[in-house]
Amino acid sequence: MSGLTRRELIALGGLVGAGVALGGTAARAASLVAGTGRAISVDGTTLQAVATPVTAGTDSYTRLASGPGWPLVVREDLATGRASRDDRRTAVTAFAQLTDLHVLDAESPARFEYVHPLIPSAHRPQEALAPVATIALVERINALRDGPFTGRRLDAVITTGDNTDNHELLELDWFLALLNGGQFTPTSGDPARFEGVQTSGSSHYWNPGRAIAGAWTDKGFPTIPGLLEAAGKTVTSPGLALPWFCTFGNHDDSVAGTLADMPGTEEWYTGRWKVIGRDEGDMRRIARALREPGPSLSVKDLTSAGVVREVTPDQRRRPFTPGEFVRAHLEAPGRSGPAGHGFTEDNADGQDVYYSFCLAPGITGISLDTTTTALADGSIGQRQLRWLERQLRQNSSVYWTNDGTRVRQSVSDELFVLFSHHTSTTMGNLLPDRRHPLDPRLPGAALVALLNRYPNVVAWVNGHTHANKITPHAGDRPELGFWEINTASHIDSPQLARLIEVADNKDGTLSLFTTLVEADAPYAAGYGDFSAPGLASLYRELSYNDLHVNLDQLGETTDRNTELLLVNPLA
Repeated sequence: MSGLTRRELIALGGLVGAGVALGGTAARAASLVAGTGRAISVDGTTLQAVATPVTAGTDSYTRLASGPGWPLVVREDLATGRASRDDRRTAVTAFAQLTDLHVLDAESPARFEYVHPLIPSAHRPQEALAPVATIALVERINALRDGPFTGRRLDAVITTGDNTDNHELLELDWFLALLNGGQFTPTSGDPARFEGVQTSGSSHYWNPGRAIAGAWTDKGFPTIPGLLEAAGKTVTSPGLALPWFCTFGNHDDSVAGTLADMPGTEEWYTGRWKVIGRDEGDMRRIARALREPGPSLSVKDLTSAGVVREVTPDQRRRPFTPGEFVRAHLEAPGRSGPAGHGFTEDNADGQDVYYSFCLAPGITGISLDTTTTALADGSIGQRQLRWLERQLRQNSSVYWTNDGTRVRQSVSDELFVLFSHHTSTTMGNLLPDRRHPLDPRLPGAALVALLNRYPNVVAWVNGHTHANKITPHAGDRPELGFWEINTASHIDSPQLARLIEVADNKDGTLSLFTTLVEADAPYAAGYGDFSAPGLASLYRELSYNDLHVNLDQLGETTDRNTELLLVNPLA
């Protein structure tokens, strides 16, 4: 393979993107060379190496090791790539996407861990390690700095929602300290002991301090005395060295990301009684209420039955409002800014937490708010959709109206990249938004239809599903297509972030490179290694071994490290 010319490597990458089946060791090596040969640097990315299980399958517990990197896959769904474009292209922007960090208070009374057999996200064995593991992700982004295919210095970092897990003030403080830089102690309640479900002695959860017969032990989860104490030690984050912008998610807005605040919510969050178990009927009833529209729950429903544990009350657990979320961003000092991290005083009342910003010269970022009153999935309000169209129209010299009429106007052209928490397929929740109860809610299809009328839109970047998925949205004309880029979370396996580079190929096309990265932590560490890297390594390992792990969230190779071609609307 070392004798391949650069042109041959590019051609091979095209074959992979066109869907040619590559089988066998030699073919796999060829596909990897196609990716690494076209990159300026693969260091620190999944082009170089990826966490890989030592033992295949998910039936038994496994350690992780360094495995072969993933190839670059060229996707020509919306435009055809031309030879030698690597030698011609110029970078337009490069940025990092972090999504679904779910910075969480694992000891909070206002959680539903007991429903995890029905809703896997209710409890994860690694969640107490989330703060130190997020620092490892920040350190990875800081170390990379440049796009692997264009070499452009990263312009910014954008989070795409679910920055906190349960919209607690304490979680918000930790999140801001992690990204802005700062020191904090990731415990709540009694600082001298862990009061979450993982010291409850219940076999319903993995108790790392002692072996308890049950599903976790049967799978082979290790016993690691002292782990939770180590997880609660004071941590220091360097903060992101790049400007970062924030997008609002459903877990930043609602109880467990699904329930609107109700009378008594604050007392439940800050109180002393934590339900850690329910009988089968109650568990199913509450899980159903978390997933589907129906009779509302009261705080009494959630706290008056089941196995209860007394915990130390903590006023820092109070739930925040959307306005408090925005104002905290406006007030928090940061290593690299910008002030407000995208939010401005116009957003400070929490009514409209969407905005536009300069991502790079000639390219505008737009952060949307797709959350609504209740349930996990989202939608977009008609008012916000109209605002979005005004943003697009201001810097599009050509666009199409709803009836298919082409409009030309004398304005300066910009390219647009949109950011939201929800995806086009998870925006079917049309319940009214409590902030704008009379504003009609619209599904993802309405947003796609709008974007397909503006050729300057090149990408829509989002999260929510905790899975890698890249979708082409073709328009009525070649220049009206755009790419939807959905990235897996940092909380669940696979724990990934994404680097996205937009490049002008100088041949009438654009290339979007979408390279996945892992946190800066070893693939394996000793169980007695309670250093920050050791704990971040265990965070990754535990997430892979979760009883409810969903390996489909990894996506296909076409959803990971890709080059996405599309028509350059400004050519």
